Amino acid sequence: MTYKLIALDVDGTLLNDDHELTEWTQETLIQASRQGAEIVLCSGRGPANTIPFMKQMGLDGYVITHNGAVTAHVETREVIHQFALDTKGLEPIMTYCRENGVHFDINTAFGLYVDQPEGLELQVRQMYYNFLAEPLKLPRWADMTEPLAKFTAFGPIEQMDMVQREWASWNLPYYMTRSGDFFIDLMHPEASKGTALKRLADSKGIVPSEIMAIGNYFNDITMLTFAGKGIAMDNSPEEVKAASDEVTLSNNDEGVAHAIHKYILSV
Repeated sequence: MTYKLIALDVDGTLLNDDHELTEWTQETLIQASRQGAEIVLCSGRGPANTIPFMKQMGLDGYVITHNGAVTAHVETREVIHQFALDTKGLEPIMTYCRENGVHFDINTAFGLYVDQPEGLELQVRQMYYNFLAEPLKLPRWADMTEPLAKFTAFGPIEQMDMVQREWASWNLPYYMTRSGDFFIDLMHPEASKGTALKRLADSKGIVPSEIMAIGNYFNDITMLTFAGKGIAMDNSPEEVKAASDEVTLSNNDEGVAHAIHKYILSV
């Protein structure tokens, strides 16, 4: 089978646990691109901290970001599609977070906002550093006129488990997903990596059987099941592996490169 599009999650998939893109994985993706496969990074990150990896590899095209809420062009940084959040529904969520000591951020396509960027705890500051993100101060809610892409809560696993259980009972007008052990994301109910990938593929005349997707977490399941070949990393939860066609090596063992060599470069 010839795969025309390779959809790749970033953290826990493309990058190792040190948040590095290894040389062999980079060379493998460049080689696959030269053979005609389009590389599309599909991340919970925003475009601003996803596009640099495409630039690093010398690749153009598109990135699907904010878990599918925003699709942007690499070279022009133009937002070609966006699922915007209903802002009114976020007010009780923000109140809950502030009253219960849950850190959160508000994301536009290219901006990330927090209550007090200058007073962030070391753990939170390090998290943003690892994700190449620079938090800005959240303005007055009435002044937030730019479309919102994603709301993210961040904290220890036990806290996020508790928050997820509680919010699940609220009948929220959002799509809620875990994009990592420490993150809960709220988005437009139609937003997902799978939906955005389908929209992009349709615009290019690419059918699911011509798509390979590789991911490692619950927010990747929609794209893994949409693609003709869905591959989970060995570091994935069992539910993600069960939703995939097969499992490759872990992100620390360059599983992305191994899968691409097996299904694309060796063909």
